[in-house]
Amino acid sequence: MYSIIQPIHSYLAFAALALLAAATINGIIGSTSEKSFEGSHLKINKFALIATHTMFLLGLILLFVSPGAQAAFSDMKLTMKDSILRKAYIEHPTTNIIAVALVTIGNARVKRAVGNGRKFKQTAIFFGLALVLILSRIPWSTWLG
Repeated sequence: MYSIIQPIHSYLAFAALALLAAATINGIIGSTSEKSFEGSHLKINKFALIATHTMFLLGLILLFVSPGAQAAFSDMKLTMKDSILRKAYIEHPTTNIIAVALVTIGNARVKRAVGNGRKFKQTAIFFGLALVLILSRIPWSTWLG
């Protein structure tokens, strides 16, 4: 199961990052201009939300079925001392939980916000922070290697 889910999780990350970047760029451009917040902007936010949640769920499954995670959680003292293990099995999931929460909160706040500028600003802040957090914890050496 690990060998099937892990590549899907990785490829979905490309889509999630692209959608988060598109939402963030829309938010920045919209908050600095007089554009109106339209259905297409809301759809990009929604697709980014769906992609990040799906990636998160697959990541949680990987934490339970990954042989590396099982070994890392069996000796937490060693895991916390090893920077590679700590990043992969502690920092990566924890930071991405925060990022998914930011996307979820941001999406809800955008829906409730009044005024185009406020909707764009909420999108730029929450989706942008989530994008930065996810980018900061991607295991680049294994992801692109």
